[in-house]
Amino acid sequence: MSLDGKVAIVTGSGRGLGLAYAQELARQGARVVVNDVDAATAAEAVASIEREGGQAVAVVAPVGSSETAKELVRTAVDTYGRLDILVTNAGVLRDTVLWKMSDEAFDTVIDVHLRGTFTCVREAATYMRENEIAGRIICIGSPTGQRGNFGQTNYAAAKAGIVGMVRTWALELKKAGITANAVIPVAATAMTATLPYFAAAVEADAAGEPMPAFYRHDLGFGTSDDVSGLIAFLASDAAANISGQAIGVGGDRIQLWSHPEPVVTAYRDGGWSAEALESEFADLVGDNLQSVGERFPALPEELQRPRP
Repeated sequence: MSLDGKVAIVTGSGRGLGLAYAQELARQGARVVVNDVDAATAAEAVASIEREGGQAVAVVAPVGSSETAKELVRTAVDTYGRLDILVTNAGVLRDTVLWKMSDEAFDTVIDVHLRGTFTCVREAATYMRENEIAGRIICIGSPTGQRGNFGQTNYAAAKAGIVGMVRTWALELKKAGITANAVIPVAATAMTATLPYFAAAVEADAAGEPMPAFYRHDLGFGTSDDVSGLIAFLASDAAANISGQAIGVGGDRIQLWSHPEPVVTAYRDGGWSAEALESEFADLVGDNLQSVGERFPALPEELQRPRP
């Protein structure tokens, strides 16, 4: 597999997962437009790619607006002559429970994650279609968008919305040969570093040691580098027939998420009145009510750490 001659934009790629994606795309031969809100962080990301023999340029701007989306695509085309790959990774967190979440906290997360994905994909897809480039759109989702998570109303809405948009774009862009997919990463981040459940994994990673098998295998939880291979694969010609999918990856595990499908279907002549549902609903659904949130297995005793 090679991305030689390809040009990629990776939003939110100054550090963490986004940086790993940008570095892997460059390692595979792509020239990369790095994006971050901090100039020094973006410059170091570019330097890290160049030290390994890759090519990169930075756009320092917050994702969300059409202006930033236009600047990203313009920089790719002006610097490297084309655009083949877009990875929308930029994001922020403003976690709190529903009754304490402010309008600003909700709007900020939606603007960066959801609107930022929309504006960047719209700009990139327009360029690709006009220039007959069979491009690759890769949008970053989250288990929270798939299952929900306590204290993340804004983030769950944005990530679920991203997967919904990807399914729609896969239909709209098919004729142009452009694929659109969502990646659901499960990896060590600044957020997981604060959770006692993941402490042993974070400790091992910080020490440069392999994470315990419980995390990598049982949980499918790993490092940023464990996710970047899927990004590069979906960006390649080898993935030309893969579109509209939500694919999870982390540690030693990869998962293909299903699209929502009915789990129970029933019919009643005359329709379903409130009275009919009161008397029949429990028998109708049985044990099929769907669970919410992620469910983690018990942490082995040797991996348990005291709460701070």
